[in-house]
Amino acid sequence: MKLQPYHDSWAADDPHANFKAEVACYSAADPMPTLENLSRGTGIPVGCLVRYVLVKYAASGSEALLAMQPVVFRQMREHVERAEAEGSDAARLRGWAALRDMISWLGLAREP
Repeated sequence: MKLQPYHDSWAADDPHANFKAEVACYSAADPMPTLENLSRGTGIPVGCLVRYVLVKYAASGSEALLAMQPVVFRQMREHVERAEAEGSDAARLRGWAALRDMISWLGLAREP
């Protein structure tokens, strides 16, 4: 498997735009020097550390559902607040759609 940075563009209404932007941002850095240093310091092989990091991240979606991490909760609350501030049915529908998309994304981490 080749670890590579993610470079792409996407439509403004792409339901995965936030995730794609985050992947592009975080994949710009090379994680290997950190993992290699951690391997040297702990004696754990790099491949095992890579597997650990991937599994830990993959499990974090389920943890977010249980803990409602502050970032997720804040984003959900902001969607509701924007919709209520505008006060229109259209704004509430947009807010509902945004919440639905966030819940759907969180659910993807739980699917086998």
